[in-house]
Amino acid sequence: MKLTVVGCSGSFPSAESACSSYLVEADGFRLLLDLGNGALGELQRHCGLYDLDAIFLSHLHADHCIDMLGYFVARYYRHDGGRCPALPVYGPEGTEQRLTTAYADTPSASSMSEVFDFRTVKPAAFEIGPFAVRTERVRHPVEAYAIRLEHGGRSLTYSGDTGVAPELDALAEGSDLFLCEAAFTHGKEDVPDLHLNGREAGESARRAGVGRLVLTHIPPWTDAGTNLADAREVFEGPVELAAPRATYEI
Repeated sequence: MKLTVVGCSGSFPSAESACSSYLVEADGFRLLLDLGNGALGELQRHCGLYDLDAIFLSHLHADHCIDMLGYFVARYYRHDGGRCPALPVYGPEGTEQRLTTAYADTPSASSMSEVFDFRTVKPAAFEIGPFAVRTERVRHPVEAYAIRLEHGGRSLTYSGDTGVAPELDALAEGSDLFLCEAAFTHGKEDVPDLHLNGREAGESARRAGVGRLVLTHIPPWTDAGTNLADAREVFEGPVELAAPRATYEI
């Protein structure tokens, strides 16, 4: 598998990065995890607008899904050969309604479903293209899911947004790469079931016994270096910060 960081800023884009979006490729199949603010433009550095094979939305907060509106425009009003066929979009219950409402003036209430094939995510094991997939609901104010992808004997787990969650530890167990949010700062913010800090992300990685930890979803107002140091204090494996355009071979 190849992982490309399209965007990794939390809550709103930074001067350097769009919000959460991660491209995972295997056997010519392209799966996009989330499509937050600013990510649609960045995505085009890595693949064509019409080259995606599926999208997974971890939850329906704007910094993880709002660029789906621009992508709807690109697919619905395509100018080089007619409207695009419906692309599989995996998301929490109500994803189609949420996006339709956010767009406000789609041609009709069903226009989104003409270019997106919406599929409701629940805790389950299933397949997306060549990937064996497992999803678990995690701890966040809205319905939110972490996802584990396996291919060719290798594994990647993406936390989405979550507070401390045994479900996440279990899902990530033994993952070769753990892409984990670390939006909060240890000793500063303490809001249960909202976000992890760097230390908590490191502790989750340690409990899960992952091979490599990549911290992501760090907002512009958070000191990423502090979160990195906090994670390294509790997790002995490799730890680094996600950066836009970084790639990982898994």
